[in-house]
Amino acid sequence: MSESTKGFKPTLGLLDATMIVAGSMIGSGIFIVSADMLKDLGSAGWLLAAWLITGIMTLIAAVSYGELSGMFPKAGGQYVYLKEAYNPLVGFLYGWSFFSVIQTGTIAAVAVGFAKFAGYFFPALAWEDTNTFSVLGLSIHYAQLVAIVLIVILTFINTKGVQTGKVIQTIFTSTKLLSLFGLIIAGFIAFNWDIWHANWNNAWTIQHMTRGIDGTISFEPLVTGVALGAMASAMVGTIFSSDAWNNVTFIAGEIKNPKRNIGLSLFFGTLIVTAIYLLINVVYLATVPLHDLAFAKDNRVALSASEAIFGSSGTIIIAIMIMISTFGCNNGLILAGARVYYTMANDQLFFKKAGTLNKNIVPEWALWIQCAMACVLCLSGKYGDLLDMVSFIVVIFYVLTIAGIFILRKSRPDAERPYKAFGYPVLPILYIIMGVSFCSLLIIYKPQFTWPGLIITLIGIPLYYMAVANKKKD
Repeated sequence: MSESTKGFKPTLGLLDATMIVAGSMIGSGIFIVSADMLKDLGSAGWLLAAWLITGIMTLIAAVSYGELSGMFPKAGGQYVYLKEAYNPLVGFLYGWSFFSVIQTGTIAAVAVGFAKFAGYFFPALAWEDTNTFSVLGLSIHYAQLVAIVLIVILTFINTKGVQTGKVIQTIFTSTKLLSLFGLIIAGFIAFNWDIWHANWNNAWTIQHMTRGIDGTISFEPLVTGVALGAMASAMVGTIFSSDAWNNVTFIAGEIKNPKRNIGLSLFFGTLIVTAIYLLINVVYLATVPLHDLAFAKDNRVALSASEAIFGSSGTIIIAIMIMISTFGCNNGLILAGARVYYTMANDQLFFKKAGTLNKNIVPEWALWIQCAMACVLCLSGKYGDLLDMVSFIVVIFYVLTIAGIFILRKSRPDAERPYKAFGYPVLPILYIIMGVSFCSLLIIYKPQFTWPGLIITLIGIPLYYMAVANKKKD
């Protein structure tokens, strides 16, 4: 390896980093998850409350991570923070979960989202049983094939250097932000006060919404305990939609002045996206009746709102927006994710080749193995279930990481901290309480969201000790 490829080269500025934060967060979730949330909550007030609570959690986590990114301004992000605060095993369990489903599953889901909405322009991609073919006994949908092609193309582009990925990320994230702001402005212009007032009847009563065979809608008010479980279930959607904000910490080695710019990009990026998510949901509630949102075709609430605002052309507008959104989102996920495997490989806890950089100073082998895993998840057809199930694990690791701030302040009181967690210790403690409450409610009321994620994570324990044993042999 040449001297120039022994380490990452800092080439990304504050704007680039902010675009990675925002671009990685905004995928397809904001366009669809509010439908299932309304089925769980049956309430306009609690719908917005779920998005607001998640937004507050995300902002608190982001400003808390600033301290950790300043202490450890190198590639690997959350993997490094957990390893330094606790031990290599905890860091590895996060890295294993990240590779096995968190990052790769998100890449797969976002890619299929792109392909599904491309079906508005290419009928062969419509999600119907007739649009499939068989290979080695597997029934593969044309949309899954397009998703795989998209992942491969974006992976190839990112092997050519971070500058190329940066340009794509900035262009597509800027476009999607402008498009979303345009939808928000158009939504407020088309604001329907009759629909708004009707949607706010019983706005603070959590009730389960169901639709009968004859199309009638029924509401079942929930008792307090079950209502809290419904809220936690609904927040699985908001947390999925708001996740990946920490991707910028994975590429710290390629950011100029990382001790300053990572913390700022986390704050600006999460603040922008939180505001967009809240305003988009206000537009939904101001243009479409509650029951039509809850039971929108294929959960495409954004499509229902777009049709109400723009008429028949709304379908095309929203399809283009989502394709732009998912394309830019996947570029950011692919660009950032491979840096975690690179760092793990240099700790001799991942495939050795993943710890090398190519002539363009990017971890090409790590990018391709990430690509392979994401493509497998595309073919499995189970990525959506996996994403729901690991929301529990994702929040647990966030809680552990933020708790690590307290551990590191005690174990390394003299360490350089160019940026300190805002609102410490109150805000980090508040996040830990909110995160633990969310996970506890899921364990009690929605165990199907918890055990599979735990099992995937715990499989990493024997894998870790196998890696350590191989390390000792070397």
